[in-house]
Amino acid sequence: MSDRLLIEPVGKYVSKWGEGPRFWNNALFYVDIEGHAIIRLCPDSHKEDIWDVGERIGAVAPTHDGGLVCAGDSGIFSFRLQSGEKKVLADPESDKRPENRFNDGLCDPSGRFWAGTISTTKQVGNASLYMFDREGQLHKKIPRVTNSNGICWSADASLMYYIDTPTKKVMAYPFENETGNLGVPKVVIDTQSADVEGSPDGMAIDVDGNLWIAMCHGGAVIQVETQTGKVVKKISFPCVETTACTFGGAHYDRLFVTTGLHKTLSEPDAGKVFVVDGLSTHGFPVVPYKGNI
Repeated sequence: MSDRLLIEPVGKYVSKWGEGPRFWNNALFYVDIEGHAIIRLCPDSHKEDIWDVGERIGAVAPTHDGGLVCAGDSGIFSFRLQSGEKKVLADPESDKRPENRFNDGLCDPSGRFWAGTISTTKQVGNASLYMFDREGQLHKKIPRVTNSNGICWSADASLMYYIDTPTKKVMAYPFENETGNLGVPKVVIDTQSADVEGSPDGMAIDVDGNLWIAMCHGGAVIQVETQTGKVVKKISFPCVETTACTFGGAHYDRLFVTTGLHKTLSEPDAGKVFVVDGLSTHGFPVVPYKGNI
């Protein structure tokens, strides 16, 4: 039986470029990269809290002590919601690659924060994916990336799924959860060969092991079987820039999707967060960063 889906915008905030949604403590945290903002949205009340962080910000993750670890123009930094205090923790590319900034990121099953950079001048292979471990040390994990984007892990923590957007591919890396070491990757899906419109951006994984991938410039989220690489579902949205998605709600059965504003199109709900209800699957709780910062 196919899902009967309800798709609607939630909240009033309009992002220039929404990204990085994460559900934590009954609220959706996400970022507006070009609006320099962190947004906390309570889906039940539609209440929104907004923090201006003074720079482009690509990702946030909760910490075990109630703060946030973030990735943006100034590198990886901590942020305290009550005081607005920022503290830079690592900034690996400021000297050699000042045109780069951090983009998407997520904590792995052991509570280490992974985030990658993007070449804002689209220089191929000029960015990298990094791991910020629980001891506060930064490790370069995947070099020669152009636009580091979606990342998530299998339920048994044996695989890390990763997207470098311009390649149009989703890769699966054998993953050693104890150390964070990566093996030789394989292609899960080449979205260009699959004739899917747009480019793969942010993604999430469900309890059945399927990937949910936001197709930037494609106005859709696709569901992909990791075993076969087949697109088994496509959810369309009334705006072309669908950027990232995550599962949330009390039972993690609601799919939240961030969007951005197109440069030329006039779309009434572009830049808002959408929520999809009625799915026959659900996702996992977010893992917080487990180091002390």
